[in-house]
Amino acid sequence: MSKLKLRPRGRTGLVHEVTPQSAGWRYVGFAVHALEDGARVAAETGETEVCLVLVSGRARFTVDGRDFGEMGGRASPFEGAPDALYVPMGARWEAVAVGAVELAVCSAPGAPGFGPRAIPAGTHPQKARGQGTNTRHVTNIMPEDDGAAHSLLVVEVITPGGHTSSYPPHKHDQDDLPAESYLEETYYHRFNPQQGFAFQRVYTDRDEASGERALDEAIAVEDGDVVLVPRGYHPVAAIHGYDGYYLNVMAGPSRAWKFHNAPEHQWLFTGV
Repeated sequence: MSKLKLRPRGRTGLVHEVTPQSAGWRYVGFAVHALEDGARVAAETGETEVCLVLVSGRARFTVDGRDFGEMGGRASPFEGAPDALYVPMGARWEAVAVGAVELAVCSAPGAPGFGPRAIPAGTHPQKARGQGTNTRHVTNIMPEDDGAAHSLLVVEVITPGGHTSSYPPHKHDQDDLPAESYLEETYYHRFNPQQGFAFQRVYTDRDEASGERALDEAIAVEDGDVVLVPRGYHPVAAIHGYDGYYLNVMAGPSRAWKFHNAPEHQWLFTGV
């Protein structure tokens, strides 16, 4: 199995945990908790900032004793927009499940000057991107222009069955602003119905001297898988009959999403 693909550890409790150390990079952390009714999960952010995303279900949240009440409610990530909660560095958060809950914990290096805030569903409306079989539906949870975090970027995408996404291929692995930003990225995949799958390719440009690619992996992803994107292009193709969902977490030295398109596929960008 590809080292970039992570299968869930189980069905309940902490089913995913990606740290900068385990991923071999510097910025992005990601975890998923599958909680039964009444179950609690809590943590201190330390030097990181966190975005708590209710992938499904409903939970009550507190941050440093401040009650944010019950949030969430969608039955699955394919049913409506997400509720989320931003937690700054140096804070303690707690979530208590109200029924079954799937909670994603997205993290990146923090900085002083930010406070906790709820991000209700609809804060950033879902937008269709692309055309034809490249149409997908994007909800920015924490976009680069909201000024609400130090380094964390969070977005979720619905890719209809038979469509492509994160496509035409683009990358963001060079710290070369304003042309391109360096961003590590995780993809958390879900499918409807759950037995569906998709293909994700993670690859770099060919070396001019050897003609070889330093990284080139084609990954079959199933429901609940996480894909690590340390560098390179990373398109996704959902198979016919199964809608795909993914939750992206991105972070790097600058909170900016500036990508570079694969030059051989640049002709596809008209209208997409």
